[in-house]
Amino acid sequence: MSFPIVVWILTALAAVAIVLTRLRLRGEDAAGRFSISRRVPLVHFFSGIVALVLWLGVLVAPEDNPLGGPLVGILAIAAWWLTAVCGLLILMRWLPARGRHAPEASGDSWSDGPGLSLLAHLGMVVGVLVFTYAYLTAAV
Repeated sequence: MSFPIVVWILTALAAVAIVLTRLRLRGEDAAGRFSISRRVPLVHFFSGIVALVLWLGVLVAPEDNPLGGPLVGILAIAAWWLTAVCGLLILMRWLPARGRHAPEASGDSWSDGPGLSLLAHLGMVVGVLVFTYAYLTAAV
């Protein structure tokens, strides 16, 4: 499997993670041990959509086209990193708590624990590392 194919697969998986995170956290009582600011999932979603659109422009447009230019690529990578950092902040709702008054973890219909969130958001960080490497080495 060649490197550009890996980038395309990771792009599709990142799009799925962005949309599923939005769907999973849109309710009042999202799963987890702690509540997080409502702004973090919103920034995650909107920066993810911006990153996805700009990144697809970088992948599809020729280099002499403004959509394939270096500024768009840098903005896409920056938006991917913002999305990944917000994803890590979303994971913080699963941090373990100790003590008498520590809240119990709440579940939802998606899963019984942080497994899906860990897979999606740690995978997003790995994907963004691959995107950054691919862009810096001009592999895509």
